[in-house]
Amino acid sequence: MDFKEPLPVKWIAEFTGATIKGDATQLVTGINEIHKVRKGDITFVDIDKYYNISLNSEATIILINKEADCPPGKTLLMHPDPFSAYVKLVKHFFPFEPANKMISDTAEIGEGTHLQPNVFIGNHVKIGRNCLIHPNVTIYDHTIIGDNVIIQANTVIGGDAFYFKTRRNENEARHDKLESCGRAIIEDNVEIGACCTIDRGVSGDTIIGKGTKLDNHIHVGHGAVIGKNCLFVAQVGIGGKAIIEDEVMLWGQVGVSKDLTIGKGAIVYAQSGVASSIEGGKIYFGSPVMEAREKMKELNWIKRIPEIWEKVSKDDQ
Repeated sequence: MDFKEPLPVKWIAEFTGATIKGDATQLVTGINEIHKVRKGDITFVDIDKYYNISLNSEATIILINKEADCPPGKTLLMHPDPFSAYVKLVKHFFPFEPANKMISDTAEIGEGTHLQPNVFIGNHVKIGRNCLIHPNVTIYDHTIIGDNVIIQANTVIGGDAFYFKTRRNENEARHDKLESCGRAIIEDNVEIGACCTIDRGVSGDTIIGKGTKLDNHIHVGHGAVIGKNCLFVAQVGIGGKAIIEDEVMLWGQVGVSKDLTIGKGAIVYAQSGVASSIEGGKIYFGSPVMEAREKMKELNWIKRIPEIWEKVSKDDQ
């Protein structure tokens, strides 16, 4: 997310208690987790597998807890606990804003949009024209909803990301929350079923593309980007930062892991598990998924195992 105005890296260092390594004249324009960084952003890294990724990313300023050479054009902020420093920045610049009524005075609601009883609209929400929002829907702060959107009862849009850092000592483990400052964006002509949950991004946006239709009881994790004209059937679960391209169909109870891409026009049959990226234009089934035709052949062979085993046993006698 962008700051309202650029900030000197020296101020960031003083505020977080970090030591500057590299260019001390930089200006910070935004804050983002590593998966969403852009030039001018500050991000953090405290895990081995992400050090090189962070140092070679678009991020201009990096909160880091490991000695490293500072790449040209970047600034490292040395800190013993980059995670906590990052959270401190988020809380300072994107603080929780309490609500005092069901529909915030700062919300913008377009002409022809109808809100059924007990709808909650948070601060700085923008809703387009000719939308229909059914009872008990909750729309968190900073959510953006386009035109001609239908949201069925009891759905929650824009809740916090499920993102925690586990810390362990001799006696116990605890899970520290990575505060969310991203948004949820619902584009035009989307329909969202009853009892769905769409989390906002940790720092970027969760996006539901134009014309996509979601059935009931669907969860979309933080920072996921769903393309145009997709169809998701009941109880689908989408992991954080997944990218699902246009015209994808996910049948009931499909589980999609985080940080992967499902290509345009893919179809995934019910109760399948997508654990890694898959190509578009194909039909998939199983957990983990395979192309459906190959998976069906595999299942047919598995069914024949008792028959084959019996034959082998007789031949050995």
